[in-house]
Amino acid sequence: MAGEASGDLHGASLVGAMVKREPGIRFYGIGGVNLKTAGVDLWADAADMAVVGLTEVASKLRGILTVMHRLKKSMQLLKPDLVILIDYPDFNLPLARSAKKNGIPVFYYISPQVWAWRKGRLRTISGLVDRMAVILPFEELLYRQAGVDVSFVGHPLLDVVQATSSRDETLRMFGLREDVTTVALLPGSRKGEVTRLLPVMLKAARILTENICPVQFLLPMANTLDETWMKDQIAKADPPGVRLIRGATYDAVAAADAAVVVSGTATLETALLGTPLIVIYKVSALSYLIGRMLISVDHIGLVNIVAGKTVAPELIQGAANPERIAAEILAILGQPDRRKAIQEELSHLRDKLGLPGAAERAAVMALTLIKKSDC
Repeated sequence: MAGEASGDLHGASLVGAMVKREPGIRFYGIGGVNLKTAGVDLWADAADMAVVGLTEVASKLRGILTVMHRLKKSMQLLKPDLVILIDYPDFNLPLARSAKKNGIPVFYYISPQVWAWRKGRLRTISGLVDRMAVILPFEELLYRQAGVDVSFVGHPLLDVVQATSSRDETLRMFGLREDVTTVALLPGSRKGEVTRLLPVMLKAARILTENICPVQFLLPMANTLDETWMKDQIAKADPPGVRLIRGATYDAVAAADAAVVVSGTATLETALLGTPLIVIYKVSALSYLIGRMLISVDHIGLVNIVAGKTVAPELIQGAANPERIAAEILAILGQPDRRKAIQEELSHLRDKLGLPGAAERAAVMALTLIKKSDC
């Protein structure tokens, strides 16, 4: 069960590793293009399930509940050998409860971020999850102290985040100039966050064109989004020249001199590629108000959370405006020493994320649960 783009990516790697060890295994559930390509029978598309913020769920609630009911029913009728959950706790924990009622073991890969908010979920997870694989090093102790059978397997991004071509080769491939300052814009993988933040990014891009001459912009597009819809969103803003990129996302980000990134997995991907970045985040006013009361971490960007300090500037809610975004990017591009210091900090992140091979280690854990339940 993967409810967003990053879960779809990491879930596909897990499925591939499991199938390699047990070729006859079959999967069904929720995901996107990556899980579908990996052979999963999709009962719902992750793009239709993904929401950001506590109030934004309302518009999709009916569809989400319909999918949940169908999946719960399948546990009674199909009796799967294992339920694999990937993050997405508001949907996945009720499914875990249904699985336990039906005697089906539960494996959680990529845990909910209880260290950030709703720590009360630890007790729930301890009672519902048979085995958990976490991908951030500090998560292991937290879950173990709560009584969860947990192992740190390393971060799956270590296996996939890498550029396949040089900066000049990438820019030529996209029909862009190699001698021009290049800024990447990553507005997120969900329609809601793109609708909210892409116009702000594009206005910031216009300010940057007035201060940097010449400058060009890359906009790598998440595979959970429709290309026609994205082009319409860009056209509405009437921005300066922005090259929409489908595929080759890592090459595009690595080719950029700086990036504006919506908070989420993309901040860590950008960091691993060594591209200086700023992190932005904005939800509805009510969601933000509730979040401020519940969230208990000093940073929102994964790059800063893993580093344990501010490596990438964060602009949240009202501060995520075109003027502030442009000012932060100009500060990075205009101060070579600062840009170099950020890149040095980013280079240290990889060592904190464990070793490559997370999917393979998680696959062994998942298959062990299946074999154990067969005994």
